[in-house]
Amino acid sequence: MTGSVRRPLLFLDVDGPLIPFGGAAQEYPTGATDPEPLDAAANPLLARINPEHGRRLAALPCELVWATTWMADANECIAPRIGLPQLAVVAWPEPSDSDDQDERRGLHWKTRALVAWAAGRPFVWVDDEVTAVDRAWVAANHQGPALLHRVDPRLGLTDGDFAAIESWLRQLL
Repeated sequence: MTGSVRRPLLFLDVDGPLIPFGGAAQEYPTGATDPEPLDAAANPLLARINPEHGRRLAALPCELVWATTWMADANECIAPRIGLPQLAVVAWPEPSDSDDQDERRGLHWKTRALVAWAAGRPFVWVDDEVTAVDRAWVAANHQGPALLHRVDPRLGLTDGDFAAIESWLRQLL
Protein backbone atom coordinates (compact mmCIF):
# COMPACT_ATOMS: atom_id res chain seq x y z
CA MET A 1 0.00 0.00 0.00
CA THR A 2 2.74 2.43 -0.83
CA GLY A 3 0.27 4.76 -2.56
CA SER A 4 -1.69 5.30 0.66
CA VAL A 5 1.30 6.71 2.58
CA ARG A 6 0.83 10.42 3.05
CA ARG A 7 3.73 12.84 3.23
CA PRO A 8 4.46 14.76 6.41
CA LEU A 9 2.80 18.14 6.85
CA LEU A 10 4.63 21.44 7.10
CA PHE A 11 2.58 24.08 8.91
CA LEU A 12 3.86 27.47 7.78
CA ASP A 13 3.41 30.80 9.52
CA VAL A 14 3.82 34.02 7.50
CA ASP A 15 4.75 36.84 9.89
CA GLY A 16 8.29 36.16 11.09
CA PRO A 17 9.25 33.17 8.92
CA LEU A 18 8.30 34.62 5.51
CA ILE A 19 8.00 38.29 6.41
CA PRO A 20 10.98 39.05 8.66
CA PHE A 21 10.63 41.93 11.08
CA GLY A 22 14.31 42.84 11.10
CA GLY A 23 14.83 45.01 8.10
CA ALA A 24 13.72 46.53 4.87
CA ALA A 25 13.41 44.95 1.45
CA GLN A 26 16.70 43.55 0.31
CA GLU A 27 18.57 41.95 -2.54
CA TYR A 28 18.30 38.20 -2.43
CA PRO A 29 20.98 35.52 -2.92
CA THR A 30 20.00 34.98 -6.55
CA GLY A 31 21.26 38.48 -7.27
CA ALA A 32 17.84 39.58 -8.45
CA THR A 33 16.17 42.37 -6.53
CA ASP A 34 12.79 41.90 -4.97
CA PRO A 35 10.09 41.70 -7.67
CA GLU A 36 7.35 44.31 -7.95
CA PRO A 37 5.34 43.83 -4.76
CA LEU A 38 1.87 42.37 -5.10
CA ASP A 39 -0.55 44.40 -3.01
CA ALA A 40 2.36 46.46 -1.70
CA ALA A 41 0.08 49.45 -1.21
CA ALA A 42 -2.14 47.34 1.05
CA ASN A 43 0.80 45.78 2.92
CA PRO A 44 4.29 47.19 2.32
CA LEU A 45 5.78 44.36 4.42
CA LEU A 46 5.24 42.04 1.43
CA ALA A 47 8.39 43.57 -0.07
CA ARG A 48 10.38 41.76 2.64
CA ILE A 49 9.49 38.29 1.35
CA ASN A 50 12.32 36.41 -0.34
CA PRO A 51 10.83 35.15 -3.63
CA GLU A 52 13.17 32.11 -3.54
CA HIS A 53 11.39 30.73 -0.48
CA GLY A 54 8.56 29.32 -2.58
CA ARG A 55 10.88 27.18 -4.68
CA ARG A 56 12.73 25.96 -1.61
CA LEU A 57 9.54 25.17 0.30
CA ALA A 58 8.02 23.33 -2.68
CA ALA A 59 11.17 21.17 -2.94
CA LEU A 60 10.76 19.85 0.61
CA PRO A 61 9.34 16.30 0.89
CA CYS A 62 6.13 17.36 2.63
CA GLU A 63 2.67 18.80 2.17
CA LEU A 64 2.64 22.55 2.81
CA VAL A 65 -0.23 24.04 4.84
CA TRP A 66 -0.73 27.68 5.82
CA ALA A 67 -0.81 28.04 9.62
CA THR A 68 -1.16 31.79 9.88
CA THR A 69 -3.57 34.51 10.86
CA TRP A 70 -3.40 35.53 7.20
CA MET A 71 -5.74 32.56 6.63
CA ALA A 72 -6.98 32.48 2.98
CA ASP A 73 -5.21 35.78 2.28
CA ALA A 74 -1.96 33.79 2.31
CA ASN A 75 -3.12 32.08 -0.88
CA GLU A 76 -4.13 35.41 -2.41
CA CYS A 77 -1.13 37.57 -1.42
CA ILE A 78 1.79 35.32 -0.48
CA ALA A 79 1.54 32.16 -2.62
CA PRO A 80 1.59 33.93 -6.03
CA ARG A 81 4.44 36.17 -4.89
CA ILE A 82 6.71 33.20 -4.13
CA GLY A 83 5.43 30.80 -6.78
CA LEU A 84 3.46 28.41 -4.60
CA PRO A 85 0.14 26.87 -5.59
CA GLN A 86 -2.96 27.35 -3.47
CA LEU A 87 -2.34 25.55 -0.17
CA ALA A 88 -4.66 24.17 2.46
CA VAL A 89 -5.28 26.65 5.28
CA VAL A 90 -5.69 25.76 8.94
CA ALA A 91 -9.03 27.13 10.13
CA TRP A 92 -8.49 28.36 13.66
CA PRO A 93 -11.15 27.36 16.17
CA GLU A 94 -13.25 29.86 18.06
CA PRO A 95 -11.76 30.79 21.44
CA SER A 96 -12.60 28.31 24.19
CA ASP A 97 -12.50 28.18 27.98
CA SER A 98 -9.15 26.37 27.86
CA ASP A 99 -7.45 29.23 25.97
CA ASP A 100 -6.88 31.36 29.08
CA GLN A 101 -5.44 28.40 30.96
CA ASP A 102 -3.22 27.48 28.00
CA GLU A 103 -1.97 31.07 27.78
CA ARG A 104 -1.11 31.12 31.50
CA ARG A 105 0.87 27.88 31.03
CA GLY A 106 2.67 29.36 28.01
CA LEU A 107 1.05 27.12 25.38
CA HIS A 108 0.69 28.88 22.04
CA TRP A 109 -2.88 29.32 20.85
CA LYS A 110 -2.08 27.45 17.58
CA THR A 111 -0.63 24.31 19.20
CA ARG A 112 -3.82 22.34 19.91
CA ALA A 113 -5.30 23.14 16.50
CA LEU A 114 -2.17 22.00 14.64
CA VAL A 115 -2.01 18.70 16.52
CA ALA A 116 -5.71 18.14 15.76
CA TRP A 117 -5.17 18.98 12.08
CA ALA A 118 -2.20 16.60 11.83
CA ALA A 119 -4.29 13.77 13.31
CA GLY A 120 -1.21 11.65 14.02
CA ARG A 121 0.66 12.47 10.80
CA PRO A 122 4.28 13.59 11.11
CA PHE A 123 4.56 17.36 10.91
CA VAL A 124 6.87 20.34 11.02
CA TRP A 125 5.59 23.60 12.46
CA VAL A 126 7.58 26.61 11.24
CA ASP A 127 6.82 29.67 13.36
CA ASP A 128 8.62 32.44 15.23
CA GLU A 129 6.65 31.90 18.45
CA VAL A 130 7.30 28.21 19.21
CA THR A 131 8.47 27.54 22.78
CA ALA A 132 9.58 24.64 24.95
CA VAL A 133 6.05 24.50 26.38
CA ASP A 134 4.66 23.85 22.89
CA ARG A 135 7.30 21.18 22.23
CA ALA A 136 6.49 19.38 25.48
CA TRP A 137 2.74 19.54 24.87
CA VAL A 138 3.09 18.17 21.33
CA ALA A 139 5.40 15.37 22.54
CA ALA A 140 2.76 14.35 25.11
CA ASN A 141 -0.30 14.76 22.87
CA HIS A 142 0.72 13.84 19.31
CA GLN A 143 1.23 10.21 18.28
CA GLY A 144 3.53 10.89 15.33
CA PRO A 145 6.90 12.58 14.94
CA ALA A 146 6.88 16.37 15.08
CA LEU A 147 9.46 19.11 14.63
CA LEU A 148 8.52 22.47 16.09
CA HIS A 149 11.01 24.75 14.39
CA ARG A 150 11.39 28.29 15.69
CA VAL A 151 12.53 30.88 13.15
CA ASP A 152 14.24 34.09 14.23
CA PRO A 153 11.64 36.73 13.30
CA ARG A 154 14.35 39.33 12.68
CA LEU A 155 15.80 37.20 9.88
CA GLY A 156 12.96 35.04 8.60
CA LEU A 157 13.74 31.66 7.06
CA THR A 158 17.48 31.21 6.52
CA ASP A 159 19.64 28.58 4.82
CA GLY A 160 20.17 27.04 8.27
CA ASP A 161 16.42 26.77 8.84
CA PHE A 162 15.89 25.08 5.48
CA ALA A 163 18.77 22.67 6.18
CA ALA A 164 17.37 21.69 9.60
CA ILE A 165 13.84 21.20 8.26
CA GLU A 166 14.97 19.21 5.23
CA SER A 167 17.26 17.02 7.33
CA TRP A 168 14.44 16.18 9.74
CA LEU A 169 12.01 15.43 6.90
CA ARG A 170 14.54 13.21 5.09
CA GLN A 171 15.00 11.13 8.27
CA LEU A 172 11.34 10.15 7.94
CA LEU A 173 11.80 8.73 4.43
